[in-house]
Order: sequence, then C-alpha cells, then structure tokens
Amino acid sequence: MRFPGFGRKRETRAATIENPTVKVSAENFMEFFGLHGGGVPAVTIESALKVPALQAAVLFLSRTLATVPLQAFRRTENGPERIAGKLQTVLEENPNDEMDTSKFRRYFWEQVFTGGRGLAWIEKRGNGIEAIWPMDPTRTSVRRTGLRLVYTFDGRDYPASEIIDIPFMLKPNGVQHRGPIALGEKAIQLALSMNEYGSMFFAGGGIPPLAVEGPMPANAETMKRAIDDIKRAIEVARESGKPLFQMPPGYKISQIGFDPEKGQMTEARLFQVQEIARVYQMPPTFLQDLSRATFSNVEQNDLHLVKHLVVQWCTALEGELNLKLFGRMNGNRYVRHDLDGLMRGDFKSLIEGIVRGVQGAVHTPNEARERFGLPKVKDPAADQLHIQGATVPLGTQPQVSNQPKQENEGDDGEQA
Repeated sequence: MRFPGFGRKRETRAATIENPTVKVSAENFMEFFGLHGGGVPAVTIESALKVPALQAAVLFLSRTLATVPLQAFRRTENGPERIAGKLQTVLEENPNDEMDTSKFRRYFWEQVFTGGRGLAWIEKRGNGIEAIWPMDPTRTSVRRTGLRLVYTFDGRDYPASEIIDIPFMLKPNGVQHRGPIALGEKAIQLALSMNEYGSMFFAGGGIPPLAVEGPMPANAETMKRAIDDIKRAIEVARESGKPLFQMPPGYKISQIGFDPEKGQMTEARLFQVQEIARVYQMPPTFLQDLSRATFSNVEQNDLHLVKHLVVQWCTALEGELNLKLFGRMNGNRYVRHDLDGLMRGDFKSLIEGIVRGVQGAVHTPNEARERFGLPKVKDPAADQLHIQGATVPLGTQPQVSNQPKQENEGDDGEQA
C-alpha cells in the first residue's frame, strides 16, 4: 500500500489530490455564479494555498505549534530535571546542521496541514541522538511488511522506530492517510470558483456577462460587427462616466449570470471561510473572520484553540518523540511542550501567573527569573520556596485583645 501522493512522480501528484475521476457535485452552485461544471478549478495543494482563508489556517497552525517551547526532562527522586547536552540541543535548539527548531517544526507542521502527513528521520549513533532530519512526504512511500511499517525514501528503507510520523488522519488500514485539503476539496473548489468569478467580473469593469437580443443578422460577419459595435459603445460609456449608450433599433441587452451583490457573493465567500475553519477545527476569528466577534467570545475562542486544538497536536508530537527517541520501555526521559510559551505576547497575564506561582510555593524566585531570561540572585533565599502567611490553620491565628481601644478626644487630635 502507498499513501496518496507518496512514492509517485511529481507530475502525477500535481494533477489532483484525490481520485481524478470523482465528479463535482456542486455544478448548480457554480452555474449560479456563471461558471459551468467544465470550468470547475482543479484542487491541488498549490492552488488551495491561493485561497486566503486556507493559507491563513496553515500558516497560523504551523507557526503557532513551532512557537511552543519543546523541552526534554529526566525523572529523578527530586522531581523532573531538565536534560542538558546534545539531546537538549537537538530537541530545543537545532535539530540538524541546516535548521533551527522553529524552521524545522514549521516545515513539519506545514506538511501535516497541507498534504496530511509530517515525516522526519532520527539520525542515531549507538544510543545517542545525532540529529532529526525532515523528509519530503511526496518522495516517501509507506508499506506494511508483516506487522511492521517500512518507510522508503530515495531508495532506502527506514524502520518505523527511526521515523517521526504525524498523520492528519489515518485510513482504516493504518498505512494510508487523509489530508485536510483532500477532505475539504469541495469547499476549496467553491472558494476558488468564487475567486475566479470575482476576478472575471471586476476585470470586465463590473459588468456581468451580457447577451444581445434582436433580429438575427444576415451572416456571421454582420453578427461580429454588431457585437464589436456594442462592445465599443459600452467601453466609451464606461470611460466617459455616462450610464447610457445607444443600441441599434430592435435590439436589447440582457444580463447573463448574477452580479456579486444579487448573487450574495459576499455572504457566500464568508461562509467558505467558516467552512475552511471547520476543516481545521479552528474558531473563525483566527482566520480574520470577525463578523460575529465580541470581546467575550474572542477570549473564549482563544481558550478553545489551546484546549481543543493546539494541545491535541502537541500531545501527538510528544508521544511520537517519546516513543521513537527513548524507546517503548524507557520512562525516565520524556519531552513536553511548555504551553505557557503561548502567553509570551500577553505580558500582564504571564507576570501575574508567575507572581502567584512564587507566592504559592510553586516556583522559587530564581526559577521565576529564569523564565524571563534574567540572571539568578546570589542570595540563597532566592532558591527556596516561599508562601504567604496570611492563611493559617484554624486555632493558630494570633490572639486579639478584647480590650477596647482608647478613643481620641478633643478637637486638637490629642488623646484624653
């Protein structure tokens, strides 16, 4: 079995994402906008990325996931301890000699959110990790030999234990995958068609396609001259700014198709943004659709994005890295995303959370300073946990005297 697009020639993949014999079921909708079934644009990854909403979705998700700090830890008797050395460099800074971690992860997630699969090879030397290299999914084929997956890239076979593999969605055989662009092909076709119609409409000066009605001319040459004369009359009227032009007696012009306003093209294009947001499970506000945004629901969408989307993909990559880097039975080392890194742009919320962590004995003062890239304080007390003493067990609070306080008497403020 091979993945759709995996192991094929580039020319074949560029033709279409799915079965080229699949018919488009939205011809009536296309005709509503003056486009017939034969003019439906083919959907490829390159053409799909020309839809602004889909491009925004891919860029937003890939760059957001590349921004979340990825850290390696070791479990000890005293709790988690950050791993240093080459493994820390490979995971957190520079996966290989050609890419830093941001560039590598952007490329990796872009493949997931376009073709539907991100692949990377782990270069090992003995028990050590030397580097992690991205693989081109269009040049990689995957098959199952017995019960084992084997990845073939540039004529070389790689076992699954050496490959980081994150699919957008797996098919029932566990080998092939489904990509978001292939799954949302129909919605993307509508968006491309409306883009094309809008370009044709405004390229014609805002005049929808027209038909001339009247007595048929004697021959084809006469018909051509009549059409050319009417076309010149329309162009002269448009250039002069006059809303009128002269028609030959007995002829009239009828509009074919619909203009954007009457065809509700604006509403339809807005709906396509929402459809693409559904494909990626994103709140539409992150695709710049603020048509129904309020102060409250935008904040809730921010939480929704992290809780129900970003954390899911972070968990998928963490599980794959932990399995392939450290082995199935090695539970002492692990990698984890620091989702607090998404708060770097919200300094007020970040500093308030850190302050509460120090006051609640979650972080030491020096640990809090380290999160901001500040040097440690040499005072030993800065490496100890602190907690506010306002809350104490019942019965241990200081005794308060029941004697009444002396009251001030007199207008001069002196005590009597």
